[in-house]
Amino acid sequence: MKTNLKLISVVSMSFILPAQAQVVSFDDYGPLQVYAQSPMQSLNLSPLLRSGFSLPQGQKEWYITANAASVWSESDELLADYYQNAISSGLKWQITENLLFDANYTWQFSGDNHLDSLTMWFHDAFGFDQNGRNQQAKHQSQMRSEKYDIDVENFNGETLNNAFTAYLGYQLLQNEHHGISVGGTLYYKSVDSGPFADESFQQSVQINYGYHNGNHHVNSTLGISFLHNKAPLSQNSFESHYLTLGLGYEYRTGRHGWLAEYHRYDGMVSWDENFSEASNEALLGYRYYFNSSAIEFTMVENFLNMDNSADIAYVLGYRHKF
Repeated sequence: MKTNLKLISVVSMSFILPAQAQVVSFDDYGPLQVYAQSPMQSLNLSPLLRSGFSLPQGQKEWYITANAASVWSESDELLADYYQNAISSGLKWQITENLLFDANYTWQFSGDNHLDSLTMWFHDAFGFDQNGRNQQAKHQSQMRSEKYDIDVENFNGETLNNAFTAYLGYQLLQNEHHGISVGGTLYYKSVDSGPFADESFQQSVQINYGYHNGNHHVNSTLGISFLHNKAPLSQNSFESHYLTLGLGYEYRTGRHGWLAEYHRYDGMVSWDENFSEASNEALLGYRYYFNSSAIEFTMVENFLNMDNSADIAYVLGYRHKF
């Protein structure tokens, strides 16, 4: 019942807020509204790749995204094979010329999105190794570790994460081509029942740089997160902090934007060989600009270390300025 209420409340915002919006000319939306797909980082605070530029003073942006991912990880310590999905919604508000506020809620859950077949086809088509996935049955939800006494199966429908995020950014510099901003995030996570029950309070700081020149837009972010909790299933500690690097490029022509991004997240634990290494995610996205809104579609693929991020993920987002 609580899960249904959360979903209804998030989706209902799509009917309320746009109806109150005033029509403005379309402008810069910055990087893709896509969060970390790596299992560890997606369940904790990972700084978002943000624009180095501010919005016009007083402008607000409402956004909502839907995410479907397939996770596969196998090491001597842990086997993780499941689907993770997320619905995220939030509101940005340029309070003053230099001050930006962004409030967000994310609900992440496990549910069979049938991506295994597509993932295996994609890996075969582009010559990627299946990395042991083809030795397991498709469409499973399981986490196992004899070493850490983890044995969780058939957890489709379980909540993985409920997270409330508040970001406050300050514009340091902005001109025609360059923008630099800094920001800090407070993050509260609360899952009150199920195998992934957890509660934590986390923080991060980041610096963002943007460059605009005609049709070419570049964005970058360097951030650090501070953690003080333990992994829900193993009860092993996370690292006290980890770094995030984001780089993004958009080629924009008229109402069309073609985007490519790279997100790198430091390893978060020392007790598993895969998740102790950095995860690397490549994003390809398309954005269509309306007069006062934009819709964007993104595909995410992990590389370099194939065992510590989602094998593949798809994100659909809608953003509206008013």
